[in-house]
This record gives sequence, structure tokens and C-alpha cells, in this order.
Amino acid sequence: MEQTSESWRILIVEDDERLADLTREYLESNDLTVALETHGGSAVERIRNEQPDLVVLDLMLPGEDGLSICRRVRPFYDGPIIMLTARTDDLDQVLGLEMGADDYICKPVQPRVLLARIRALLRRLKPAVVEPAPAAEEEPVRLQFSDLVVDRAMREAWLEDASIDLTSAEFDLLWLLASNAGRVLSREEIFTALRGIEYDGQDRSIDVRVSRIRPKIGDDPIHPRRIKTVRSKGYLFVREA
Repeated sequence: MEQTSESWRILIVEDDERLADLTREYLESNDLTVALETHGGSAVERIRNEQPDLVVLDLMLPGEDGLSICRRVRPFYDGPIIMLTARTDDLDQVLGLEMGADDYICKPVQPRVLLARIRALLRRLKPAVVEPAPAAEEEPVRLQFSDLVVDRAMREAWLEDASIDLTSAEFDLLWLLASNAGRVLSREEIFTALRGIEYDGQDRSIDVRVSRIRPKIGDDPIHPRRIKTVRSKGYLFVREA
């Protein structure tokens, strides 16, 4: 049975109870089911036990900080994680993404912006709706490049028959690049395709994810042959690396 918007379950981990309550009310008014956790020390077990569809995770929490929580839950939780923080340091953003966060939003965030980011991430969990293609051509569900295989239906990838450990966001980026092999994709195109919103010119999440994907698919991080950076343009997935 296809999941409806009313059944999406969101867990907000936020120690500011007033802010958490206001956020919950707004999200619930937009047909999401929301639970709250105010203490970092309890967040890991709640995520493990409840397996929400998406987690909104504050960076600064009592008991355990958001970066640590994100790192600890990734081995058993593959749903999207949005990290919230009042700090605007680029290093925090990079660390959050490297720990496995899918998105990063600085406080204060407008509720409608948070809702848009949540919906963009939840859309990834639904089967993709493919627009009709000319001449009855269908987008393949499995791509193979020598010893690298990427399967959209299973949302998995393999290198030399060994499964590759990818976060949900990393898989989406890898599939987007691989399915456009031989064509340079700009950061603007990638950002819009993955998030459904315009690129602001400052977000570094795409670059961080590319740097994490490269070694996982057997690419040289220093002299990449599979995913190449095209100066001032974007990224190119090479069909025959």
C-alpha cells in the first residue's frame, strides 16, 4: 500500500520545548505525524525503536549532541535526517553532512521552509514518477559501469559484487550522476533535482557528498576518474572510467 502524506512520521529532537511544540503544530496542520524528544541522551534509542520516516535533529542538545547522535544512528537508520543549528559555521555544516545528515538548516528557520525541505526529502522515499518519454523509451532501473552497478529499484549499489554503504542522500546523488553519464551537471541542476528548490550559491552539501561517494565507488579522491569536477561548470560522471 502506498504511503500517504498523513502517515509520514517525523521525530523532532529539540531541547527548546516551545520551539518544538510550535514546529509540531505547524507540521501536523500540514498532515504530518510528529513526535518530540527533548533530550539528546534518549534520541538514539527512540530513533532505533520507532524508525521514523524523517528526523529533525538539533545540533546542540543536553546529554548528547546532534553530530554524535547522527553518527551513531546511521548504522541502523537510513531515513533522512535534517540537522538544525543556531550556528552558521561552515565547519558545522560539513561535519553534519559527513556524519550522515541529508540536509542542514540554520536557525531561525521559517516553518514553511522547514516543511518544504521535509517534503523534498520525503519525496525521495516514494517511487519516482517518470514523465512519459518519446518513442516509448523507459529510464533504466539498473546501470552498470564495468565493476560498478547502481540499482534504482533496490536503492543499492555494488562495487566488484560488494555492497556499497551509501546514505539515502548519497545514493540519490550517485544515481542522478550515473543516469546522466557523459553529461556535465551543474550544481544548480543537481540541487534542484535532489531538493526541489533553487540553489543559493553557498550550500556545500553537493561537494561534500561527491567527496564521500568517490572512495566508496573506487574512485581516487585526489585524481578522480569516475566522477570528475569540471571547473566552473559542475560534475561529470564518466561512462568508461
